[in-house]
Amino acid sequence: MSQLVNLVIDQGSDFVATLDVQDSIGNALDLDPYNVRGQVRKSYTSSTATDIACAKTDNRGEVKLSLTNEQTSALRDGRYVYDIEIVHSLLGTVIRVVEGQVTVTPRATRP
Repeated sequence: MSQLVNLVIDQGSDFVATLDVQDSIGNALDLDPYNVRGQVRKSYTSSTATDIACAKTDNRGEVKLSLTNEQTSALRDGRYVYDIEIVHSLLGTVIRVVEGQVTVTPRATRP
């Protein structure tokens, strides 16, 4: 079962968050054999998505998520959904490890 983590993103700003991925009993998950991927969508059925850059900071379950200010500028303010999956590099097994809602807060200052 995946962890539930809700995020807040400021529209037009660079976004960075660090997540700790855990196994079913709460221990840090060894991410060495996995690739990490994630997306933000307006709804689960939306055909368009924004890819989240996902980087393993170590093999002890820590993943850094990031979006550029160009990406967050393209998101309209409001609620979205997202999830993060790990894919085993040899077996191809996919596991959803984190999911939740994203709230994009609007901005007043524009270039």
